[in-house]
Amino acid sequence: MTKSLLSKLKLSTRPEKTSENPTLKKREKLLTKLNQQLAMAQSHVAGETHTVFKEKWQKNAETGVQEKIQIPKKVSLWFYLRNNQYFFEVRYGNKPLELSKGNHAIEVGEKENLVSTITTVIEAVVAGELDPLLDKVTSHLSKKK
Repeated sequence: MTKSLLSKLKLSTRPEKTSENPTLKKREKLLTKLNQQLAMAQSHVAGETHTVFKEKWQKNAETGVQEKIQIPKKVSLWFYLRNNQYFFEVRYGNKPLELSKGNHAIEVGEKENLVSTITTVIEAVVAGELDPLLDKVTSHLSKKK
């Protein structure tokens, strides 16, 4: 008798939903945006252009059938050049996070350091170092409504 196909797979319990843990949900949202910024920084360093796409349902004019298409999405850069050196801002809800008292930007220096700086920020988010800032910013955003 042969082994079942499922026995070849590693089975586990169901992971916790992020909607149940608001901090994890905020962290994942920030990580998605940081990964976009990382891809754009890598393209910028290589001298290429990077386009982010979003999917949209649209009716085909010829067949009349709904189909999913990809359209370019405008994404603002979180890094910029001032006084011949680059800076990077970590943003959430289109607002820069105050990483320390009065400091919203990270001094990157040369363009080549962008990728390593963003990677370090991603590692800090994964480690939970920015969780207090995310909680503070999102509570501030919800109060304005």
